[in-house]
Amino acid sequence: MTLNQTNISSSASPGIKPCNNSGATFGAGLSKAHRWGVANRRTKIANITLNIISEFDAVIFDMDGVITDTASVHAAAWKKTFDAYLRSRERVFRQPFKEFTSADYLAHVDGRPRYKGVQAFLNSRGISLEFGSSGDAPGRETICGLGNQKNSLFNRLLEDGVKTFDSSIALVKNLRRHGIKVGLATSSKNGAAILSTTGTTNLFDTVVDGNVSERLGLKGKPEPDIFTAASDNMRVPYGRAVVVEDAATGVWAGIAGGFALVIGVARSNNAGELYDHGADVVVRDLAEASVDQIDRWVKARRSCGGAQPQGDPRRKGNL
Repeated sequence: MTLNQTNISSSASPGIKPCNNSGATFGAGLSKAHRWGVANRRTKIANITLNIISEFDAVIFDMDGVITDTASVHAAAWKKTFDAYLRSRERVFRQPFKEFTSADYLAHVDGRPRYKGVQAFLNSRGISLEFGSSGDAPGRETICGLGNQKNSLFNRLLEDGVKTFDSSIALVKNLRRHGIKVGLATSSKNGAAILSTTGTTNLFDTVVDGNVSERLGLKGKPEPDIFTAASDNMRVPYGRAVVVEDAATGVWAGIAGGFALVIGVARSNNAGELYDHGADVVVRDLAEASVDQIDRWVKARRSCGGAQPQGDPRRKGNL
């Protein structure tokens, strides 16, 4: 069985989405492009690093839900924040209480910068608040106040520790052993602290987190800025870099940036949503990926016409 937009089998060999209307699936079953037993040869052209025996030169990972098991912690902090606020509106404005759900998290918050997530969710409920400022006290009735409340709760929940996904760390280490550069791009302003806590900082050639984005004026997902910045830092062309994401907004950003391949990680049973937003491949866990497999997926993607151009990611068949 190959992956499609409605099912994932853990025993399946994930494949590239069909690039024509014939229903053919690319990726699974392709002969290996090469063996990695040979020395990994690299060359530099005009300050750009190229791996001359591979289809790609770098992989850029999202953090929450891909490298670290913190997506559930974020979701819990958001739920406590929004449910408390919605309860207060019920008391003050007599508005019927409708809880913040996992569907709300995935649709409006997941992958977005903190304040943009607050704004997107409140907009979905027809609630308009002043933006405020980043220095607003947690819980103040502004976009920033609610976002800061969420971050305060998140940091308290983190005191119980942060876990990483073993399969993701194994893939990162394997990529590095094969001379593939590895970057991390996250909307979280807690990125550096979480990597330090988990002892994984040194695994990445570059880290672009929410603090870096704020300092450089980068736009958040679904804009591709954090991924293109990571690729630029590693001196790798976007068409030679792979993006790994678990959020629909992050997948959209990867497509918008014109990257060689976008891999979706469906830990929340959201494979269909990831495909709808443009993912080329969706897996349940990164144990299903390897250096050789990613190489084959990239080659198959290129056989479908190459990496997607930069610009509007809403390709035919996608949102």
